[in-house]
Amino acid sequence: MIEVKDLVRQFKSGDRTIKPVNGVSFELERGAFASIVGKSGSGKSTLLSLLGALDKPTSGDVVVDGVSLASLPDAKLTAYRRRDIGFVFQQFNLVPNLSALENVMLPMEFAGLGRTARRTRAQALLERVQLDPEKHVRKANRLSGGEQQRVAIARALANEPKLILADEPTGNLDEQTGEHIIGLLSSLAEEHGTTVLVVTHDQGLARKTDRRFRLQRGTLNEEAAARS
Repeated sequence: MIEVKDLVRQFKSGDRTIKPVNGVSFELERGAFASIVGKSGSGKSTLLSLLGALDKPTSGDVVVDGVSLASLPDAKLTAYRRRDIGFVFQQFNLVPNLSALENVMLPMEFAGLGRTARRTRAQALLERVQLDPEKHVRKANRLSGGEQQRVAIARALANEPKLILADEPTGNLDEQTGEHIIGLLSSLAEEHGTTVLVVTHDQGLARKTDRRFRLQRGTLNEEAAARS
């Protein structure tokens, strides 16, 4: 489903050239549940942005279902992000003056879904991530960090994406809710064929994925991984 080919992203910092992603290559099959672990500053979030077409590589390519992202014009990259990708950002990126429900409905509006269908699906998704019903109509900026994380995950699922890219998806959640979210992501991979890739510091989360990678000094290596 995803083939990453010798991906490089470099930045200039004064006289230095920094390569947080340096020659990364790997493949993920449809329905994979995978994780990337690494220290802060190791390039995990940069790599996730490249896979989601939020950033462009210095060199190399990402191929999704046989389509090279490097070959797509900006308009088609935007369509790819809306149609095929569900993002869970570490900083949530919710619209603060919209309610939880409205935030989850928003991607479906961009996709052209009718209002009644948007509302029904958004309510079901918020229930699925266990957000209290009375919080559905509360503005995002009045929710706790953990509640905002649940809304962000529900929003990522809104358009039934082929690929979910999640940056520290359990980082703001209590242990019980975190376990529930891990189970939800796992079931999406197993039962619905959604490809799920998470970046995390949480070794416990990583051990529950089918495939585990470690990013270190810009290079990626796969580690033996088994569900626990």
